[in-house]
Amino acid sequence: MFSNQPLADRLRPRSLDEFAGQEHLVGNEGVLRKVIESGNVPSFILWGPPGVGKTTLARIVANRLERSFFQLSAVHSGVKEVRETIEKAKSQQFFGKPNPILFIDEIHRFNKSQQDSLLGAVEQGILTLIGATTENPSFEVISPLLSRCQVYVLKPLDDETLRKLVDRAITEDYYLSQYKIRIAEYEALIRISGGDARKLYNALELTASLEAEKESGEIVVTDEMVLGHVQQNLAMYDKLGEQHYDIISAFIKSIRGSDPNAAVYWLARMVEGGEDVRFIARRMVIHAAEDIGLANPNALLLAQACFNAVNLVGWPESKLILSETAIYLATSPKSNSSYIAIENALAAVREHGDLPVPLHLRNAPTRLMKDLGYSEGYRYAHDFEDNFVQDNFLPDQITGTVFYEPGRNARELEIRKQLEARWQKIYGYKKNNE
Repeated sequence: MFSNQPLADRLRPRSLDEFAGQEHLVGNEGVLRKVIESGNVPSFILWGPPGVGKTTLARIVANRLERSFFQLSAVHSGVKEVRETIEKAKSQQFFGKPNPILFIDEIHRFNKSQQDSLLGAVEQGILTLIGATTENPSFEVISPLLSRCQVYVLKPLDDETLRKLVDRAITEDYYLSQYKIRIAEYEALIRISGGDARKLYNALELTASLEAEKESGEIVVTDEMVLGHVQQNLAMYDKLGEQHYDIISAFIKSIRGSDPNAAVYWLARMVEGGEDVRFIARRMVIHAAEDIGLANPNALLLAQACFNAVNLVGWPESKLILSETAIYLATSPKSNSSYIAIENALAAVREHGDLPVPLHLRNAPTRLMKDLGYSEGYRYAHDFEDNFVQDNFLPDQITGTVFYEPGRNARELEIRKQLEARWQKIYGYKKNNE
């Protein structure tokens, strides 16, 4: 007999020492562990993928500090529930009792007015806010609230941690430990989990329960066995629609591959499945910059307009705006030259470190700086023909390095001609990347 309580809940850690992974946060020298041990915990936001311990960490903090713990889900709660919770927190402010902790799961789903309702309570210390989000808080959390919170980034669990979780489950869980389970192969469990402990436990428990129905002896878990059970019982395994990342991946790859039909199909899958329209719109903004870029700069403008519009219009009208944008992006010319350029530049920064800014490019707001040669020899481009001056704008150690290579599309071919003409004036040859 298996419990109705999911394995992930049964094995939820209750202390930092039981917590798996996130060594950079909760290891012996982890920054969050030090904050918790100090007892002076500020409001903070946990940003990371599903199943890496955000809710668990919030509960551990509350238990460790012996604080009252309130939990809200942004999916099911609004301003009314937030205000009611704040009133409950206020009622506990007596005899020096520490302020309660309010944990808000999926805080990125709160709109501006809902987040505004938290500001006063956080600022006045009525409660300590812990938010959890799978989305970049820079985009989803309003600036006044974000400025009052620390942000801690959680990472997907690595293979070694996932193996330890499996071993712990089959030996420590009350139900699994009653069966003779041996893990012959871990790869399928790890691959299915994608760094998500909840997915890992779901796959393990599903496999064990189905095998227990037909095996009376030892259960030897193999990759073939795991894949077979999970694929045949996808609805049971994927209760929370965790194809989320696979479908958005298919959507973006279809746009990148210039297939508007596939793009609209995967968009429809997300829309029908209740995906957050802001998540879809934000991914199209990223795609417009990364995969279309300078081949069609208007794509980024349209994607940004789409993001703003879906926030303004709401559902269900947003589907029209999303569809128009997805088709436009899919049928646009593609270029990843901007993406490659910044990656090349970052590689140079990491290789060479902080190279000094050439003196003629430095700012000289004071007499001393001018005397030291700051800004000396700088030539103002607009004083020259075609607003172009033959000069060096890189540190001496990497002069002449090419980070941006124009793509092979109509607009960037024009950019290539301009750059080659300028490089010929400076270096005496045309080829931009020679």
